[in-house]
Amino acid sequence: MNRRRIVTAVWAGLLAIPSFLNAQISPGPLAKAHQSLTGDTNCTKCHAVSTRAPSFRCLECHQEIATEQKQNRGLHATYPRSGPEGVSCVKCHSDHNGVNFQMIHWDPTPTGFDHSKTGYTLDGKHVGVSCRSCHAAQHVSVQARTLLASKDLNHTWMGLSPSCGTCHEDKHQGRFGADCARCHSTTDWKTANISKEGFDHSKTRFPLTGEHRYVLCKSCHTPDEDGQPRYSGLAFTNCSDCHRVDPHKGAFKQGCDCCHTTFTWKKSIFTTTFDHSRTHFPLEGKHAAVGCVECHTGGDFKTPIAHDACADCHKPDPHGGQFAKRSDGDKCESCHTVQGWSPSTFSLADHAKTGFPLIFPHATVQCSSCHVPAGKETRFKIKYALCIDCHKDEHVGQFAASPWNNRCEKCHDGATFETTSYSLALHQKSNFPLTGGHIAVACISCHKAPGGTKVIPYHFSQLACTTCHEDVHHGQFAKRMAVHNAAGRALGCEACHSTREWKDLSKFDHDATRFPLIGSHRAVACAECHKPPNLELTMRHADFTKTPTKCAECHENPHADQFGSRAQQCESCHNGNKWRPSLFDHEKTGFPLKGGHKNVMCSACHTLKKQVNGLETLFYKPTPKNCEACHGGIIPKAKTSTARCKDEEKFILNPFDHGLL
Repeated sequence: MNRRRIVTAVWAGLLAIPSFLNAQISPGPLAKAHQSLTGDTNCTKCHAVSTRAPSFRCLECHQEIATEQKQNRGLHATYPRSGPEGVSCVKCHSDHNGVNFQMIHWDPTPTGFDHSKTGYTLDGKHVGVSCRSCHAAQHVSVQARTLLASKDLNHTWMGLSPSCGTCHEDKHQGRFGADCARCHSTTDWKTANISKEGFDHSKTRFPLTGEHRYVLCKSCHTPDEDGQPRYSGLAFTNCSDCHRVDPHKGAFKQGCDCCHTTFTWKKSIFTTTFDHSRTHFPLEGKHAAVGCVECHTGGDFKTPIAHDACADCHKPDPHGGQFAKRSDGDKCESCHTVQGWSPSTFSLADHAKTGFPLIFPHATVQCSSCHVPAGKETRFKIKYALCIDCHKDEHVGQFAASPWNNRCEKCHDGATFETTSYSLALHQKSNFPLTGGHIAVACISCHKAPGGTKVIPYHFSQLACTTCHEDVHHGQFAKRMAVHNAAGRALGCEACHSTREWKDLSKFDHDATRFPLIGSHRAVACAECHKPPNLELTMRHADFTKTPTKCAECHENPHADQFGSRAQQCESCHNGNKWRPSLFDHEKTGFPLKGGHKNVMCSACHTLKKQVNGLETLFYKPTPKNCEACHGGIIPKAKTSTARCKDEEKFILNPFDHGLL
């Protein structure tokens, strides 16, 4: 990069040198053709700035040569083009050799130039033609003139095409193409090498038909004064131009072609040679093969025959009047041609004008698939209001009722049956709106053909959860699931669960069961009571109907059956909030708590403990009821005065103060 900057700076310095020093820098004056480039500021228009080998920008101006090299044609395309750009040019066309220096060197002379090097060999009569007879302005093509805009077209050797039409007039006016060499040579124009097998006479003004195809060329192309066949100037407008003898001796004024054709001159009967094309009804297509008497019955050729409509002859109507009300007046030619009854020309564009325009993929369906061929019984007026008029009902009547009424287009389009336009928004208007996790479920997960059938169900006899999902509780909550909601539908699994998540049990109310949860029971995990079998981690197979409801069925009996029949009545002393303190009512026992006894701790009196099944158990029976059993011999005596009563009350209320307890 630094080297390039240095070179650029050098060039800039050189260009800034005063003009009186330029002569000392330039190798010499430019040739006359390049005089417009003289000057110290124009060097880089020809010389590319480069730190490498010298390169030249010749082809940037000489586009006509650059074009030939790219197209690999012409003289310059034959020279080697290796090395830096433009080096191959200066090998032949050097400059700075003086104003009058000739940059184009002829070796040996222009007339001695080997023209074959250009790709166009001069032979035949072209050998003696002067160069400028061809290389002249009038022969330069329009396309080449664009590239030679700055050149004198009368002094350039470029811009010619190798085709004959570049210099010569096309005597055939383009009828035989641009390749004159197919018939002519450069040796002699008039001596044409015409092959009867290869020459296409149909491209001339006189195509050969009928028997003319077998006539020898020389029979018509007779020799001229020079003895060569004549291929121009021949009369052929009338038959008599060649066939000079009139066998009818002038009896008929009309031309021969009124009764004869090129296929045969002899006529056995008039009808075989008559040219029907001169009548009001030219015979075309299949009509040409119809016998005359098929239309001209009884050989009557004078009585006019109705022929304006196909039905004038072709009766009865093969379509049985199915198209009688068409806007074109039931014209057969609207769909058929005289070339043949079938195939019909009735197209997709025509079908688009009917009540059933064909769109993809109907546009690719064969006509016979809908209009089943049955000869004259073929029906073209068919039912098409419903898709099932043609197509099998893949849903087997599931959508026959309102609001669908078997209108397939409500969910499908003509492009493909597989893709449905039935959207989530439409599903929300159905009897089963999708909520929660159902929204993300693929349609086929629910709508899939059961085993042994291909019919996919879209209507279900019941919309219960168990229609798709397994009842993991095996009917344990059948009654609860059978309860109907405000819409009159059974709650099903939603009596406890939600579609948002299976584990969401916010709808389940344990208070509505036989065992309402109160107190500490609310904090107990479900699995602690509803124990799953086989040490499973989920409650999928838990039996909720067999869950115990009595305290002793879950909790151990800390009293070791000392309460007998009351052993199962834990709630008589305890509640679900907390095991302690007890709610036991001592007033209902044989020792109601009075006075100071009310504030005495239970353990102060109930101190009897025994070992039961390896556990230390507190026994509440027998507990002594006599005062001395707890207080010993120190029992205060009764007082009659008020003070005594107050002392006794104080004594009873605070027995601990007296050391009794």
